[in-house]
Amino acid sequence: MVEKTELLNVPAFADLPEDQVEWFLSQSQEEVLASGESPFRPGDPADAMFVILEGQLQARGDLGGETVVIPIKSGSVTGVLPFSRMKQFSVGVRAITDARVLRFPAALFPELIQKMPELTHRLVGLMADRIRETTRIEQQRDRLASLGKLSAGLAHELNNPASAAKRAAGQLRDALKRIKYASHELGRRELTPTQRAEIENLESSLVKSDEVPPDALAMSDLEGQIDSLLRSHGQNDLWQLAADLAHRNVKPAALESLFATLDAQTARAALVRIAAWIEVISLLNEIESGTSRISDLVRAIKEYTYMDQTPLQNVDIAKSVETTLTIMNHKLKHGIIVKRDYGKMPLLVNSFGSELNQVWTNIIDNAIGAMKGQGELRVRTYQQDGCVVVEISDNGPGIPAEVKPHIFEPFFTTKGVGEGTGLGLDTVQRIVNKHRGNIEVTSKPGDTRFQIWLPVADGAA
Repeated sequence: MVEKTELLNVPAFADLPEDQVEWFLSQSQEEVLASGESPFRPGDPADAMFVILEGQLQARGDLGGETVVIPIKSGSVTGVLPFSRMKQFSVGVRAITDARVLRFPAALFPELIQKMPELTHRLVGLMADRIRETTRIEQQRDRLASLGKLSAGLAHELNNPASAAKRAAGQLRDALKRIKYASHELGRRELTPTQRAEIENLESSLVKSDEVPPDALAMSDLEGQIDSLLRSHGQNDLWQLAADLAHRNVKPAALESLFATLDAQTARAALVRIAAWIEVISLLNEIESGTSRISDLVRAIKEYTYMDQTPLQNVDIAKSVETTLTIMNHKLKHGIIVKRDYGKMPLLVNSFGSELNQVWTNIIDNAIGAMKGQGELRVRTYQQDGCVVVEISDNGPGIPAEVKPHIFEPFFTTKGVGEGTGLGLDTVQRIVNKHRGNIEVTSKPGDTRFQIWLPVADGAA
């Protein structure tokens, strides 16, 4: 039999009048649980509240597609609580040690509210804490999921230029070997100053050339012309060199002068060196382009996370949105056309920049999903009524009328199980509210618009 002192030791019941505690005990049923036993399982009717008198229990269940485990200590209250709309338990509880619990039927909650108002107030507070903790877990999971998606995309974006630079470095090594071999060949021959000048002038003119590479058909035709020229001078095994020169849009006429002033073997060595030099320049440009892309992405990551910067500062909104677009380029580049319309003057908002980037990320990600990766994303910034307005719109199918009123509700999602937590737009709204701003949504087929209004930074109007 449970004593009054045992129940009064439970924080939720501390200092309650003895007559109320006696009534609660008279309506409750003591249950003794062996380690491993469960007072309720997922899917069971939510028909009772449980007070843990002794031992330790553990709640386990699925939350947003992920299994969570929560310890329940002695002195805790679990199960369904007054004013809860829970019909079935979504998680299960089991004892991890021998335990004693007090079971109070949910059917008596109306009487409990009347007889024990102080306990009811405390239990409502417990329910609010439970909701906050559940929301915190979901938000943390949502942030980790978003971070995982961004990280995977950025890893791919960084890997492409890094792989290209590595591949070019390997080809560069081979090209330098060919230059070394050809230079030795030319060095062994007694060339006149005129012949040396002819080689150097041709080499210089072709290396400095910025001609656009020809299309595939023209390149194939040019390769045939260069190969015919080389064969006409006895160079029957330089087909690869012909292909390399054609790729760089070298005209046969530019090579003819070599054979006019040099013997066949000297001209061959000169052509090998010239082709290799052209390839070196091309590979250096490729390496420079790849490393510049990596540098741009690293800078965008630092700007997106506001690394090494104060959390609260005046943020250039257009730059903030553009950084987010850079970070999300892996999702945009396969079929999304981005149209930008930024104000001519920088529009500044005093804000936590990394949080605003979450706003743009969630809205843009939703737009990409709505358009199924194919469509037009429009981004516009302007100033109106003392606010900076960021308008992000898409030409997707629009938000159904029955869905629109619920899009900012926590845990509301139209995505499949495991695809979304329903906290993206809830997070957006909370961040906008935190910055004393406002968010408006209009939607019809072919035009869904999110407008985020944020106060202009002091002195920046």
